[in-house]
Amino acid sequence: MLIVFSGLPGSGKTTLARKLAAGRSATYLRIDSIEHALRKALTGNDIGAAGYDAALAIAGGNLSLGITVVADCVNPVAESRAAWRDVASASAVPHLDIEVVCSDKAEHRRRVEQRQSDITGFTLPDWAAVEAHVYQPWTGDRLVVDTAVLSIEDALRLIETRLTSLARSAD
Repeated sequence: MLIVFSGLPGSGKTTLARKLAAGRSATYLRIDSIEHALRKALTGNDIGAAGYDAALAIAGGNLSLGITVVADCVNPVAESRAAWRDVASASAVPHLDIEVVCSDKAEHRRRVEQRQSDITGFTLPDWAAVEAHVYQPWTGDRLVVDTAVLSIEDALRLIETRLTSLARSAD
């Protein structure tokens, strides 16, 4: 199974993705970590889609082994969203897109401004960068999780309920 968490920085997707991956003993792919490693290894900051390309390749390899993959990414454009769906399809596994949002703008800003990076040397985006981030509206099916109204535990229960339903329909 491929589970893709998407959303703007500070929405709560990393918190949820980590907990879900740990609870399911799944492979956890965080685009921020991959992109940061690529920037350190390569000259220049413009790595384009290389982080997503690397994550997609790693996801495909794990899915082909029957290992659940949890991806944690902004996933801001239709092309990246389609690429995740294509990897799941090529591996013949169920796929769930989860868009994590924080509908309370003041709370979202507070989270962004108070976060501490857990990746050594990685600079988190500030509120201005989050507001300016390119993020195309979704047109496809996804589970929307609003962390302004759901606790972490309630959000995870909602996700698990959808995953159970998805697994049943795949059988």
